[in-house]
Amino acid sequence: MRDGDIRSELDAFLRQQHADDPNTLIRHEMGLCGGKRRIDVALLNGEISGFEIKSDEDTLFRLFGQADAYRRVLDRVTLVTTSRHKEKAISLLPSWWGVKVARQSQGCVTLDTEREPGINTELDSFALAQLLWRGEALEELKNRGLSKGLSKKARHYVWLALAQSVTIEELRVLVRERVKARPEWLVAPRYARSGAMHPTVATE
Repeated sequence: MRDGDIRSELDAFLRQQHADDPNTLIRHEMGLCGGKRRIDVALLNGEISGFEIKSDEDTLFRLFGQADAYRRVLDRVTLVTTSRHKEKAISLLPSWWGVKVARQSQGCVTLDTEREPGINTELDSFALAQLLWRGEALEELKNRGLSKGLSKKARHYVWLALAQSVTIEELRVLVRERVKARPEWLVAPRYARSGAMHPTVATE
């Protein structure tokens, strides 16, 4: 099974599951940690959840590094993989990760839940702040009267100032709401059944 087969079914599943929730945003290939990592599919509503796809064509070589980045940012993470990788992946993953197994029969892909995701308790404030564009983070600081001396600083310093200025719970909320309110992202890109993404604005 290829990435496109799994991604297409996952996209359809998430859209059906959240069809009646206008507060939900689905985003493919969302950049994390300043663009150093990307999560295959992000689901944003009252939490930020991520879905990482490992198809039959993939290896698990990058999974350890990805898991370290994802735990800094995502409230929940689910690995979506095939029976080929299931057992080894489960042995590598933190216990709070969920696992879905993609199976194909007569040309149809189904997703079976092997393990439900738990809540991540290791979020990192700076990594969360990095989900914001520089202008968004600077505006949040201005709203709090904390932007002095930062207007011309690189985004690293803006993110750091915001991360140090608010509690992680407040940061979780404002990051989610900022990202979901982006005009460019109000219509989340859909993954076509043909395996091609519709054109979309870059995430960075």
